[in-house]
Amino acid sequence: MNRLSRCGFWVFTALFLVAISVLNTSAQTSSAHEPVLDVHSLDPSMDPCTDFYQYSCGGWMKSNPIPPDQSRWDVYSKMEDNNKTLLREILEQASQAKAPNGSVTQKIGDYYAACMNESAADAAGVAPLEPALQLIQDMRSKDDIAPVVASMVYDSALFDYSSDQDFKDSSQEIAELDQSGLGLPDRDFYFNSDAKSAELRNEYVAHVQKMFELLGDQPEAAAAEAQTVMRIETALAKGSQTRVERRDPNNVYHKMTIGQLQALSPSFAWKAYFAKTGTPDVQSLNVVSPEFFKAMDAELKAEDLTNWKTYLRWHLLKANANYLSNAFINESFDFYGRKLQGAEQLEPRWKRCVEQVDDNLGEALGQAYVERAFSPAAKQSALQMVRQIEDAMQQDIEFLPWMSDVTKKQALVKLHAVANKIGYPDKWRDYSTLSIERNDGLGNVLRSRAFEFRRQLHKIGNPVDRGEWAMTPATVNAYYNPQMNDVNFPAGILQPPVFDPLSDAAPNYGDTGSTIGHELTHGFDDEGRQFDAQGNLREWWTPADEKQFNERTACVVNQYSQYTAVDDLKVNGQLTLGENVADIGGVILAHMAWQKDVKGKNLQPTEELTPEQRFFVGYAQSWCANMRDESKRMRVTIDPHSPEKYRTNGVVSDMPEFQQAFHCKADAPMVRKDACRVW
Repeated sequence: MNRLSRCGFWVFTALFLVAISVLNTSAQTSSAHEPVLDVHSLDPSMDPCTDFYQYSCGGWMKSNPIPPDQSRWDVYSKMEDNNKTLLREILEQASQAKAPNGSVTQKIGDYYAACMNESAADAAGVAPLEPALQLIQDMRSKDDIAPVVASMVYDSALFDYSSDQDFKDSSQEIAELDQSGLGLPDRDFYFNSDAKSAELRNEYVAHVQKMFELLGDQPEAAAAEAQTVMRIETALAKGSQTRVERRDPNNVYHKMTIGQLQALSPSFAWKAYFAKTGTPDVQSLNVVSPEFFKAMDAELKAEDLTNWKTYLRWHLLKANANYLSNAFINESFDFYGRKLQGAEQLEPRWKRCVEQVDDNLGEALGQAYVERAFSPAAKQSALQMVRQIEDAMQQDIEFLPWMSDVTKKQALVKLHAVANKIGYPDKWRDYSTLSIERNDGLGNVLRSRAFEFRRQLHKIGNPVDRGEWAMTPATVNAYYNPQMNDVNFPAGILQPPVFDPLSDAAPNYGDTGSTIGHELTHGFDDEGRQFDAQGNLREWWTPADEKQFNERTACVVNQYSQYTAVDDLKVNGQLTLGENVADIGGVILAHMAWQKDVKGKNLQPTEELTPEQRFFVGYAQSWCANMRDESKRMRVTIDPHSPEKYRTNGVVSDMPEFQQAFHCKADAPMVRKDACRVW
């Protein structure tokens, strides 16, 4: 999986996109009329020039409390919930159908049925993990660590191993090793000095102890084992790159020979590892974080074999806890869901099973999903709006006052080379070699992981498949991939209510257009701009233009670093730079495209809002959200997106067009004297 920042949805992050101008409502997941701009979501008591987010979303936040099984709740959470309901219908029908063995319907139906068999999982307990646990127990020397880690390649034990595009030759896939092996969400969780972080570390150690006890270990032994896990993980975290460091593509590309890798970490038997994984004969690979593998090597020397057995047992258990009996599921939720994110209840089993099928058979389930939820007309309409925003970006680049003609020419070449992927892949993934059994829940998970790992290994040394997607069709999200130079809009996000065909153009462009512009701008943010039209990492900017770019992004870093996320924790302006640049650029591009679309038309105020005001409210209401404080604290550390309030207020405070629309005075909070603009 590509490590570069993109708008990928993860439990803790969300940047979403929709692009439709005409919808076939009979093919959507929701038939109810839900307008893009909802006046009931407004807080008219707030002056929009003082706090535009509260003005636009105050009513929504009041009437949309966070459900007990969620850590956050927003427009897109509700869309995802609607999608899950439709996917549940598809899966229940598939599970009851008498489909031919090996068919798509059989695989998704039997996977779902096996997952829903709660009594079978409870009866099995930890038994499904016994072969792997025995393999760990049977290790006789540290030389055995490498082949055992290879057998746990799907569990991210110690490090991640997969394939990726070569940064310097985007036409080829190469093998790749990356840092991993931690139980907390990020390396900084091991070192942050605030009281909440210290408390969370203590709760993590207590959680690890409880999980070992569920495995059958005595409390005293489990407590010591938990301390061992924390000690090893802390050492690995110390050698790991920070998220800010990983934002620079040059920091995550270190091509090495196998011999150089062995010299970097001589205590690990790489030859045995690659043989066990079935890796093809490779001469070189990308070692994303060399310092991590040095730290790993030091730990392999420092810790005895018994401690490494403890560490590997924990990571085997952690990776599979949610597929075992309820005792393991509930304890895992108590830490990762409740204490880490603030959720009050575990999601119902059917939702978790829907997610499992989408995770492991996403393009099989996606075939049924797009038949029900995404019409060909919607796909063409989405593509049309993307092209409108691309035209606006071309105009923006051509008239940039700070960029030279030399760099502009290259920027336009890159823009024109962007591939637009709408809805779903042109070619569906082939799951014919993946065996799914109706009475083997964890076995289906393990076989699915093995299938995906083999698929990744098969890529190594072969040409890149530029038709591949990194998200499933039902995903409520979108992303830009700088190595592919493509924007990807799954069918799952091309649904109501984020675009409403019955609404006027202003909020549609404010919402949909802004997020399309956001994705395109990612190709020219601080990371994306370093890749050329073919997705190769190379210098294509003049030094003078690069200097001008850096001066403008420094303004953005400074602006967002002043915002408070929760308590006394500030937004990390460096970590969120790319997303903030894309947010600002996206709204500018959408406003340009909207003005061109309505030029010469006699626009009238609607619901006491002018068309200009409706454009900006449409944008703001795409970010209406409620979030628990626990989740806010975690996002400050790991999320490259700013909090929703600042994705709204930060953007509009930089735009004279907003200030004119709402007649804001020069000293109003939503007017920045030192306004930032890159694109």
